[in-house]
Amino acid sequence: MSYDRWGEVLVQKVIEIQGTSEEGFSRAADNAIQVAAQTVRSISYARVAEMDCTVENGRVVEYRVLMRIYFEVER
Repeated sequence: MSYDRWGEVLVQKVIEIQGTSEEGFSRAADNAIQVAAQTVRSISYARVAEMDCTVENGRVVEYRVLMRIYFEVER
């Protein structure tokens, strides 16, 4: 069993977010977390669920990641 920082049983909520970037998958993930962190407190970790990209004229023009972020439920 996992516990939070107050010694109580850890309860987390999971939400999906999507980030985009013209630079790469890593930047897309970072963009998503930075924006989510503006309104979601106590993000403990994130997992990339899917990655895809938009291709135009044989070149990648946009990278996208679908992420699941995990954060503590406030009590």
